[in-house]
Amino acid sequence: MFYKILKFADSTYFTNAVKVTIAAVIPVVVFSYIGKFEMGFAMALGAFFTYPSDIPSSLKHKINGIFVTALLVSGINLLVNIVYPLSWIFYPFLALLIFLISMISVYGQRATMVSFSCLISVSLAFASINTGWIMVLHSGLILAGSLFYLLISLIFHYVRPHRYIELQIADCIKLTAKYLKLRGDLWTVNADKKSIIEKQLHLQVELNTIHQNIREVLISSHTTSGSSNQNRKMLLVFISLVEILEVALSTAFDHDKLHQKFDDHPNVLSSYQRLAYNLAASLKQLSKSVKKHTKYTSKNTLLRDLNSLQLAIADYENDLKKNTASEGVFMLTTMLQYAEKQVEKIKIVERAFTLNSNSYDLKGLDKDLEKFLTPQYYPLITLTENLSFSSTIFRHSLRLTITLMVGFIIGKILPFHNVYWILLTIIVIMRPGYGLTKARSFHRIIGTVFGGLIAFGILFVVKDIRVISILSIICMLLGFSFTQINYKVSATFITMYVVFIYGIVTPNIGDLVQYRILDTVVGAVLAFLATHFLWPSWEFLNVPVYLEKAIKANQDYLKEISIFYNKKGSISTSYRLARKNAFIEVGNLMASFQRMVQEPKSKQKQLPQVYKLAVLNHSLLSSLASLGTYIQSHKTTSASEAFNVVVDTVLKNLDNAISLLKDNNLNLQANLPKEDLAMRFSELKSIREKELKEGFPIDEEAFQLKMQEAQLVIEQLIWLINLSQSIVKTTKIIKEKGAESR
Repeated sequence: MFYKILKFADSTYFTNAVKVTIAAVIPVVVFSYIGKFEMGFAMALGAFFTYPSDIPSSLKHKINGIFVTALLVSGINLLVNIVYPLSWIFYPFLALLIFLISMISVYGQRATMVSFSCLISVSLAFASINTGWIMVLHSGLILAGSLFYLLISLIFHYVRPHRYIELQIADCIKLTAKYLKLRGDLWTVNADKKSIIEKQLHLQVELNTIHQNIREVLISSHTTSGSSNQNRKMLLVFISLVEILEVALSTAFDHDKLHQKFDDHPNVLSSYQRLAYNLAASLKQLSKSVKKHTKYTSKNTLLRDLNSLQLAIADYENDLKKNTASEGVFMLTTMLQYAEKQVEKIKIVERAFTLNSNSYDLKGLDKDLEKFLTPQYYPLITLTENLSFSSTIFRHSLRLTITLMVGFIIGKILPFHNVYWILLTIIVIMRPGYGLTKARSFHRIIGTVFGGLIAFGILFVVKDIRVISILSIICMLLGFSFTQINYKVSATFITMYVVFIYGIVTPNIGDLVQYRILDTVVGAVLAFLATHFLWPSWEFLNVPVYLEKAIKANQDYLKEISIFYNKKGSISTSYRLARKNAFIEVGNLMASFQRMVQEPKSKQKQLPQVYKLAVLNHSLLSSLASLGTYIQSHKTTSASEAFNVVVDTVLKNLDNAISLLKDNNLNLQANLPKEDLAMRFSELKSIREKELKEGFPIDEEAFQLKMQEAQLVIEQLIWLINLSQSIVKTTKIIKEKGAESR
């Protein structure tokens, strides 16, 4: 229990909550001491407004993001106060302001958080409408509070400059370990492959998110602030983790076939599975060490496990006649080489955390790193291109604007206590997707009711202002800590904090709790109804876009692999970018499926086919990673014409799937007849033997390597053909059923 508390206290979420709590509490305490509580509270609002925009990034982007947010939230507060008395212009002004602020989200994650901060500023502007010099002073104090938060955030950054990235790396290591464990589970006899693959796909979504967070911090710092030793160390670890994931994904064997082939030799598969589990266990142990900030001491037996696998393969080969065992030996040797590569990469990660090196050699891996980041520029055309109903953000902005205006008018017409609570609830709950809005509506209401009742009960018993003040600070800290972890718990603590604050400054606390709950329910209901009826963004409408991107990303990855196999040399930046994009887009496709599952049954159109396509694209990525990893780590022969013909066929299949998604059946490309493909595969099988009969004599080891290459390449090409054909077939079913439903 104590360890869990320490772990939570060291988390990024808790640290961020501590920052905003300090930035909010200090001004309130200082100004209360001199009898100016309202001024301290205005500065605290500035900290609250600015806090959401403090997302992971380089120091330069952090400062710029928070500073721009500080100017915007204070400026918006001033504008609302200026225009509010002008009733004939106020309502159109408010609607336009909300819409424009919402549309900022088209510029990415940071812009989305800035937009959220500005919307919160709009809603809370109605908590204190001022005139004359007072409104200027109030906005100035909000700006001062925002800048004070920036100062606190910078102090935390310089006190523990690398802790955030260490925690992210630790989480990345842990998730990668989970992925390796799942790959090991596939080797269990009669394993539930469907369940395991589904877990892998969910894990891929999490890995994509954490990879992006790490890139934003590490690569931005590496390219803008120079390369420190710590930065190089973490970059080396991160690149190694990405490669470990690729190799894990590349162990794409037909497990049913392997179990049939090696049923009489269970020691072979059990040795490999044991090694796979120990690979995962080693990473999990390392993750714990990084999180605890303790010295890492390796306890793994990976080299011994590798040796056991080698002995198992040798026993298998000796038990069977050489010509009978050759195919199995090639398969097992390939598995052994993948395992050796995993061990090599894990050893690199371990050494990074155990050796006191003053310099980490990236060996050219940091070349063109800036290309792996989303560009940080904000052209006006991005905004104008999204001003149409085809844009999810446009529909959400319009939906949010109408809902907030309706909520504001209801709050003004009916005798509600605080109209800004209705607006605040709508802003916090409402999301572009139905599933998340529904969940947050429910959690917000439950959290508000429980928080209000608990706080009211405490205030009924506790009368000491100092005790209530301490409780309010604790509730604020916990409320912000749980925002991203458990929204229901967060809403409970935030409500308790608000009630405690009002319990200090106002006597009629009973009425306050009732109004707070009522306002929250009204805001939640409005948000839910609007998401359901106002230009809803049902996920089945977005699935074709994610499908197209996933297929195109896999296609680009295959093209890069083909270029590398034909030309050899070193891995290019374009190859690494194609690999990264394939991982991201397949993960995005699965995330889209997850959102669809949260929607009403009537809107889960063709859910089985969407899931099947997500699995097929994941399998395609796995096969590509297998082929790519092999040719990277082996000295391969020249690519034959047959190889290129088969690759072209796979690329044409993927082109056909994309054409179907675009309703462009005229562009479907004719594939090679099955007989021609069969001939090409026969050609691939015999080409190595032909090469051996011609030219100079070749030793036994070289012969084995060439035959191993031929077998692996052929197996992956056959699988790629089958997968690409299945993708076309399933895509066609989706389009046909979609046409019928219309």
